[in-house]
Amino acid sequence: MPYEHNTFGQPLGELLTDWSPPPAPRPVPLSGRYCRLEPLKPQHAADLYRALCSPQSAPGWTYLPYGPFASETEFNHWLDGLYEQPDPCFYALLNPIGKALGLASYLRIAPAAGAIEVGHLHFSPAMARTPMATEAMYLLMQQAFSWGYRRYEWKCNALNQPSRRAAQRLGFSYEGVFRQAIVNKGRNRDTAWFAVIDQDWPALQQAFLTWLAADNFAADGSQRCRLSSLTAPLLVQKDTGLLGG
Repeated sequence: MPYEHNTFGQPLGELLTDWSPPPAPRPVPLSGRYCRLEPLKPQHAADLYRALCSPQSAPGWTYLPYGPFASETEFNHWLDGLYEQPDPCFYALLNPIGKALGLASYLRIAPAAGAIEVGHLHFSPAMARTPMATEAMYLLMQQAFSWGYRRYEWKCNALNQPSRRAAQRLGFSYEGVFRQAIVNKGRNRDTAWFAVIDQDWPALQQAFLTWLAADNFAADGSQRCRLSSLTAPLLVQKDTGLLGG
């Protein structure tokens, strides 16, 4: 794209005449066909312990900076530090009958830059790889752009191949790896960066709505059209560091 130049001949970024910083997130319930998101509260704790602290859920803690937890008391003590926080701003992810099956949050919230990240994701086996999981990610993204954020980020351990694949499936464009970004549980973590920007959102939103539509699923629940087939053409840059990718 052509850039405006100043009197010194230096190129300048686009002048944002129609944009102003959005508000900090207001943790409000979000509802869809397959799930409901509620600001994290103590009443979600028992369901979340059963969903996220079973032996089957143990691999979900590997790349997170906390957990697993040895007891329900230990888990609840950790949750106690998350309620009512502005950043990270945690949500419980509920199925249609109101059982909490996962966690997600907004974090690294920077209204002045119009940037917000989604993270601290932990989906129970009952939720992972279901329309509920995809719709939860759609609802959080939709809400962020409706507030006026212009950049929506996804970051993960560069060794976390499932997370990298999920980011691309959900329409996040790859932006590279920050080497030795942090230390996590005493180990080095290189961080893979992905993002969706406001210019990407209209087409990406339509891809989500097409995939989430009731007629995209057969009677046995199988999908007729894959979300990755809808989002792949929208990616500005693809992640070539995926094993087998």
